[in-house]
Amino acid sequence: MGASVDRIARPWGTRTPYGRHESWPARVDTYLEEGVEPDAVQRWVQAASVLHSDGDAMDIAVRDGRMVGVRGRAQDRVNRGRLGPKDLFGWQANASSDRLTSPLIRRDGRLVECDWDTAMGRVAARSRDLLDERGPGSVGFYTSGQLFLEEYYTLAVLARAGIGTAHLDGNTRLCTSTAAEALKESFGCDGQPGCFDDFDHADVIALFGHNLAETQPVQWMRVLDRLAGGDPPRLLCVDPRPTPVARHATVHLAPRLGTNVALLNALLHEIVRMDRVDHDFVAAHTVGFGELVSRVERCTPEWAAGICDVPTARIREAAELIGSADRLLSTVLQGVYQSHQATAAAVQVNNLHLVRGMLGRPGAGVLQMNGQPTAQNTRECGADGDLPGFRNWQNESHVADLARVWNVEPRTIPHYAPPTPAMQMFRYAEQGSIRMLWISGTNPAVSLPELSRIRSVLAQDRLFVVVQDLFLTETAHLADVVLPAAAWGEKTGTLTNADRTVHLSEKAVEPPGGARPDLDIFLDYAARMDFRDKDGGPLITWHDPESAFEAWKRCSAGRPCDYTGLTYDRLRGTSGIQWPCDDEAPDGTSRLYTDGIDWAHPDVCESYGKDLVTGAESEAVEYRSLNPDGKAVIKAAEYLPPHEMPDEEHPFQLTTGRTVYHFHTRTKTARAPQLNAAAPDVWVEASAADAAALGAAEGDLVEVETPRGRLRGRLRVTGIREGLLFVPFHYGYWDTEAGHAPDGDTPGRAANETTVTDWDPVSKQPLFKTAAAALRLVERGDGKAAPAPTTAASAPSRPDSVPPTTGGPSAAVTHAADPAWDDRAEDAR
Repeated sequence: MGASVDRIARPWGTRTPYGRHESWPARVDTYLEEGVEPDAVQRWVQAASVLHSDGDAMDIAVRDGRMVGVRGRAQDRVNRGRLGPKDLFGWQANASSDRLTSPLIRRDGRLVECDWDTAMGRVAARSRDLLDERGPGSVGFYTSGQLFLEEYYTLAVLARAGIGTAHLDGNTRLCTSTAAEALKESFGCDGQPGCFDDFDHADVIALFGHNLAETQPVQWMRVLDRLAGGDPPRLLCVDPRPTPVARHATVHLAPRLGTNVALLNALLHEIVRMDRVDHDFVAAHTVGFGELVSRVERCTPEWAAGICDVPTARIREAAELIGSADRLLSTVLQGVYQSHQATAAAVQVNNLHLVRGMLGRPGAGVLQMNGQPTAQNTRECGADGDLPGFRNWQNESHVADLARVWNVEPRTIPHYAPPTPAMQMFRYAEQGSIRMLWISGTNPAVSLPELSRIRSVLAQDRLFVVVQDLFLTETAHLADVVLPAAAWGEKTGTLTNADRTVHLSEKAVEPPGGARPDLDIFLDYAARMDFRDKDGGPLITWHDPESAFEAWKRCSAGRPCDYTGLTYDRLRGTSGIQWPCDDEAPDGTSRLYTDGIDWAHPDVCESYGKDLVTGAESEAVEYRSLNPDGKAVIKAAEYLPPHEMPDEEHPFQLTTGRTVYHFHTRTKTARAPQLNAAAPDVWVEASAADAAALGAAEGDLVEVETPRGRLRGRLRVTGIREGLLFVPFHYGYWDTEAGHAPDGDTPGRAANETTVTDWDPVSKQPLFKTAAAALRLVERGDGKAAPAPTTAASAPSRPDSVPPTTGGPSAAVTHAADPAWDDRAEDAR
């Protein structure tokens, strides 16, 4: 049984229109492998998606011990039965013939199979030797955005209190650390103020650097259904590419890269000038408004237009849209988070809501959105550079409270300096102070910036690299020990999505061969290391996912992310539940800050804030002086030019990003036939004017070069702004003929061969959208199309320039009459 419509050609399916303040109608999406009928399914097992941050609830179809399909869960508040393309097809990767099924160790320069006892014995022995010889600072852990809460929490305890290292971070540093930092700067604490239900009530939806259609496709379905119903919302899109969001927008701003703060300051200038300020809200619930007014006084639309290269009139229209909103919902993602002045820009979006009083009501909220599926859990559990439970590492009482939960001495928990962010960890490994790096569920040899440098770090003889993954990734090829992990659907755990909704995802089938759940691997390591609490008992007392969840609940008690009202039984067979969920909110909490600002008081806040230019940590006394009563902080920012600007040798700006059909480095999605056929290889997007100036056309092979490296891909000519190049970052080397990165000066395929080692000073998030680049024609394409989808932001500017394909509806090129086909015109079902 296939999906009801071709979900490759039309990723968002058919419409179910509904009006403002109405409930989103259910629409159950199902995909079963060919030859399997619904009545042949023996079991449906509850789960939720781990291929984006929506947290779409679904059931896994099981027959004869195998996964054979999925369907959406109609009763769930997040997706009301809908599934995106990655949800529908991505599960097929679990059954890939190249899954890792036995541990590997490096012997005589080669990775060879061994048993678990040998592999884990080697990891534990190396850990003990380093602790004896060099101390806890010689060991680092770099984890994922795809594990479960129970696994992150266990890792955080063994790293912080067992090893005693400050070096623990996740690849969520690449996608969500700015979201966390912006929320802490404005509200004193992490946690999304709004929720997905706000899409049902907003009359204006503003999307800042957020291609919602491709990053959270199910929530884009929700927006499309609102647009097709009564009293549709007006959309503001800030994005340099012609995304589906841009095509449906009332106002589309396509600014020059690195100028977000200038644009947002101009919008704030206009809000203040037009007196669209909620003065009562500002007086009652905020500090810092006066400084903001002073800062943006000269930031006129004319001033911003010169910096951002957008029309002055469009900036005024955008300000009018925001200023006239009855209920404003804003979302933010990588176009802000991975760009210059990332945290400063994200904070200005918060400021728009604080100045307008747009918080805590249905339709009035902000979503500093996540990119990774379980990014929220890394932040809550302390696996991304924070302390568990949103505790403040600078607050001794918070550290003491965490030590009480773990029954260790406070000095055991590193808090003498900020926890180490990922890029600094790799720098320490490069310099030699970190001698062991345990990488779980992620692929930095493709996903981090300046890949030649990352490969050289991981290949050092003195660095002991442990990789825990499903496949022999580019990173695993460089490891000393490789541990085969169980995948989603092969283990049980909880995961929390971008609007604080907690889901339970249960084990449906057995993992292949000797692969083990990540939790079991961490528990095995903790037992071999014999970590102890201050009374001599085991530091880690839990033994399975449910007991780990109960331990986490004790850690979360009384904190903003309180889980104490949740149990596995409560999460079974029903909708996901939003934290905080406790005695005061037994059914969960839809929105934060419905009655003032809860967690910004100096005694309870997660952070005292940072300087938005330097990233320097503020001290408690400084924060207490600024905000003694614990209000929201309106924090102004000055626009500063990007660090790397185009010049004569590198006249373009280069940005990287995603496509709706792939996740991260394609280790799963490229093993799903439909998804791989939809976007099988890297491509380079340029405007029609820039392609013409180069003498290049659709499908020609081009080379992108920056001061770091080069890549080659086929050219897709789109409506992207002039002077800008786009390359999807998903493509590495495991599925190439060579199977590994090119040697020497040979051009690569991965976008991150070219990106710069630079990061936001506040959030420490790498800046993947700031490189200066050159573009040259390598060879003609002989009329072939670029291997880029035509369904979304990569649609060609001239449909007739893309030749027909014989690949069918799931091939790389899908042919609607107009690549910007109007979703609103589809028949509703």
